[in-house]
Amino acid sequence: MLILAIDTSAIASAALLNGEGGILAAFATEDTRSHAEVLAPGIARLLQEAGVTGEDIDALVVGTGPGPFTGLRSGIATARTLAFAWNKPLHGVMSLDAIAVDAALHAWRAGVDEFIVATDARRKEVYWAHYRSTGGTPELLAGPHVSSPGEVPQLPVYGAGAGLYPDSLKGVQDFAAAQPTAQALGRTAVVRLVRGLGLLDSSPLYLRESDAKVPGPRKRAL
Repeated sequence: MLILAIDTSAIASAALLNGEGGILAAFATEDTRSHAEVLAPGIARLLQEAGVTGEDIDALVVGTGPGPFTGLRSGIATARTLAFAWNKPLHGVMSLDAIAVDAALHAWRAGVDEFIVATDARRKEVYWAHYRSTGGTPELLAGPHVSSPGEVPQLPVYGAGAGLYPDSLKGVQDFAAAQPTAQALGRTAVVRLVRGLGLLDSSPLYLRESDAKVPGPRKRAL
């Protein structure tokens, strides 16, 4: 089985995985504002370097957010287009789960039962979700939410949101810069598929409206 995973909830990233969750090829940017420009060329190079075509792909997985409107839409639109063009199934995974998989193992080894994953939502807010670590596997308890850092429960926090607001969040140092990536997203999907667990569809989790607004009617001059 070959799975192409895509996530643009924070950075733009894509990864090619086998049915055991092994990473065959991957790319990720550090820029959080150039998704539309880099994603499609990056995927094309990734497949070319791996010697894979669209017909070889068995399924696609896309991060559904939460994330900023424009960046998240770029990844989901790309995944939907490729799935349609290649006639392949498309699954969604909440992007915060991509951090939660590694966070759960770290929390379990540290004897931590419950934890938070938080990423940057801009506007001095964070996207976050509440998890329980059950033997190294994350169990979603609540979320995703968007709020000010001060509204996040006082639990250990994994993800770049904690790195941005160290005075408000109890950040876990080794994960203070962690962003959702397609590699982790793909591993999450493979684990769920192997266990016979369901995945989401590709509907985006924006959590708040776009900044772009439809103009109102023109005011009469007379």
